[in-house]
Amino acid sequence: MAKEIKREVVKASETKAEAEKAPKKKKVDTETGEKEVVQAKPTGNAALKRVFAVVFWLLAIAAEIAAIMLLNGYLYIPYDLKTLLIIAIALDLIFVIIGSQFWKKANHINPPSEKNKVWFFLCSQMGLIVAVIAFCPLIVLLLKNKDKLDKKTKVIVTVIAAVALLVAGACSIDYDPVSQESLAEAKSEVSELTDDGTVYWTRYGRSYHCDINCHTLARSSTLYEGTIEEAFAARRNDPCDYCADGKEAKLSERNAGDAADNTAAGEPAAE
Repeated sequence: MAKEIKREVVKASETKAEAEKAPKKKKVDTETGEKEVVQAKPTGNAALKRVFAVVFWLLAIAAEIAAIMLLNGYLYIPYDLKTLLIIAIALDLIFVIIGSQFWKKANHINPPSEKNKVWFFLCSQMGLIVAVIAFCPLIVLLLKNKDKLDKKTKVIVTVIAAVALLVAGACSIDYDPVSQESLAEAKSEVSELTDDGTVYWTRYGRSYHCDINCHTLARSSTLYEGTIEEAFAARRNDPCDYCADGKEAKLSERNAGDAADNTAAGEPAAE
């Protein structure tokens, strides 16, 4: 007798508070048992997230300017200079990373177009560009400074700033940027594979699925349910290889097409 597995499916288009008030819906499958559908938070507004990103980036630049002013003596605070510089670098790092997360989230909600390659790169990797702007001038001035800091302090602060730049850059890069074209292609494929355009994804997986009973979801106790746009906003823009027209599905389709062509040409189909 097959073991019944209860799985929670979270709908991506609703807030958690609304989910607690809304009646829970059920989806039943003969193999996996009941799957409970609850509600989750919405994707949000891309324009607003970009505004937040710019605000945090401006704060990061302000922290860098404050550090430069302290270093050059244009700003005086009666406290240890090394400590003040480290605090400014830390704030710079925090603001850059927060801003970059907002920007990447906005790009996955409303992605740029690939028609202009330069603009697509700039828009997709704006977080990395800001990270460079927010640290490189300070690092250059630290290396050139000979008056304000002793050698030991200069080395310590410079190393901290360089590490902060590396961390900010690593956290700000969009390793898997999406475009309007890739979203449109995914939307078209999902509409062909599903009745209502609903896709599913897991908490830690990177793919979206068109079939709630896909065998790759067998070990996932919680599933998120939403549109393809919501899946992209959740950074789940890789189609499942088996149920969402991913590489395995496309390979099978191509092999089937080749077999049909061979049959039409009078060649025996591959076993």
